[in-house]
Amino acid sequence: MVSNPYQKIRIEYHILQSFPVTCLNRDDVGAPKTAVVGGVTRARVSSQCWKRQVRLALQDFGVKLASRTKHVAPLFRTACEQAGASAEQAEACGTKIADLLSDDTLLFISDSEATSLAAYAAEVGFEADKLKDKELAKRAKKALTPATDALDIALFGRMVAKAADMNIEAAACFSHALSTHKVSNEIDFFTALDDQAEEPGAAHMGTLEFNSATYYRYISLDLGQLAASMEPDDIRTAIAAFTYALYQAVPAARQTTQSGASPWDFARVLVRRGQRLQVPFDAPVKAKGEGYAAPSIEALTTYLDKKERLSGSLFGKLGCYDWGLDENFSIDDLVQALQSHVQ
Repeated sequence: MVSNPYQKIRIEYHILQSFPVTCLNRDDVGAPKTAVVGGVTRARVSSQCWKRQVRLALQDFGVKLASRTKHVAPLFRTACEQAGASAEQAEACGTKIADLLSDDTLLFISDSEATSLAAYAAEVGFEADKLKDKELAKRAKKALTPATDALDIALFGRMVAKAADMNIEAAACFSHALSTHKVSNEIDFFTALDDQAEEPGAAHMGTLEFNSATYYRYISLDLGQLAASMEPDDIRTAIAAFTYALYQAVPAARQTTQSGASPWDFARVLVRRGQRLQVPFDAPVKAKGEGYAAPSIEALTTYLDKKERLSGSLFGKLGCYDWGLDENFSIDDLVQALQSHVQ
């Protein structure tokens, strides 16, 4: 068994990010999501919401994404046609592969995997009845190449109920982003005017809920999990793309009417070996006339420093980088510092 030098080593991002009037993530009635933490209501952005924006942002940094879709049959049909199947054979094989792997849920699949499955179909003469689910899963897993066209599968994981051999453990772990302080949703009453109106007054009236908050975001990146399928150079590339995407990605809800375009206020990024450590912010931060960002930074760093002292050797710190206070330490500098931990 090949040893993994990065086993149980994680990069942990503790991010504070403030937004004014926004509705970053809506619930079922269109209101900003919330949660009760420490006995008070907090603003909340779900992990899935921010994860999707991070995944899409990876493309801006040279990452080719896999496809995450229910419509997998057309994808496999195209791959079979490119492998030499007739239109009729491609239709039958594409449908068969989709039926064997997908149960009407979203399937995460890369181009390299689709090509490999089409090659298997070619080996059996594009006879759909000869395709076997276990062989499909085995071929897909073997063909997976996170460094070239499926980094998002490696980062966010994959579960395939019909083909467990295709399951991939996620290297990235996201918490729900929560405000560090108490939040009450507010209501914006608005009107719209008709350019062709013959009488004065509003043509339409409505309300939208919003809030403002300083959010705490916790994300961990398991380097050991990445090392199971990637070489050191590829891991360094993944660290850069992932960190930049975390910095750039913002949830897309109501951006045209309640723009949320605020970057990080502060981040403490730890490289550690051992158990993950998230800050609960159980005691809501008080503004004290200076906003929430500054006292949130103090609360965050105080908590982590205390836990480091209490944890002793179990804290496993290999590196610690504070971003946001020193103007001479840019996001590029942070990326380079994190990459230095992969040799």
